[in-house]
Amino acid sequence: MSTCMNLEGKSAIVTGGSVGIGAAIALKLAACGANVALNYRKHREEAEAVLDQITAMGRKGLLVQADISNFSDAGKMVDTVVEAFGRIDILVNNAGVNWDGVIWKMSEEQWDNVLDINLKGYFNYIRAVAPVFREQQSGRIINVTSINGLRGKFGQSNYAASKAGIIGLTKTVARELGKYNVNVNAVAPGLIETDMMKNADESVRTAALEDIVMKRIGQPDDVANMVAFLCTELARHVTGEVIKVDGGQYI
Repeated sequence: MSTCMNLEGKSAIVTGGSVGIGAAIALKLAACGANVALNYRKHREEAEAVLDQITAMGRKGLLVQADISNFSDAGKMVDTVVEAFGRIDILVNNAGVNWDGVIWKMSEEQWDNVLDINLKGYFNYIRAVAPVFREQQSGRIINVTSINGLRGKFGQSNYAASKAGIIGLTKTVARELGKYNVNVNAVAPGLIETDMMKNADESVRTAALEDIVMKRIGQPDDVANMVAFLCTELARHVTGEVIKVDGGQYI
């Protein structure tokens, strides 16, 4: 482990840490030395597998069943983590869903579900952790958004709106918490090789690769590495930024 990515003694929350990008982030933070708590809603077995890997590294791990769209659940999880680890230094808001449809067919339920999880869920955890960070005069918040929050995407008005909202939330909270030595940034992945993408039709992959300058689909570790960097002292003077991890897909 490079000392440049040293998170020894730090404690982190990663929402949606049981699968995909969230799991990669949780494991990367643990590999860098952090204790890691993750929430799950329905992927208990996957979450337990991630927890086993965290503890195998000699770190403290914690699983909390929590619905991120529930304001009360978020507050309870933050309290549980503080009690278990003694402090929180890092919040990674990652959990999210998509429920696609063109705007003239999208239902109110589709819109509300995606916004409640992808945007309100981030607010819930930031709201819960902000008093802790203010009191200890330090903290890192990293919000996982998407390049589609910057450019939009056909059939994803709810998803793109939620991810664009995360960007506005990130910049505002960075302004509000900066004087308390809290850095707040967003990471915007492009197409990443998750289970959803692995099961996609080959034509979808081919079309996506045409947009990616590096001519490869990103891996969850590509996002996790950037998140870990933003959690370290190397990024102490970086805040309010949206950093794309997309192999040039947005260009």
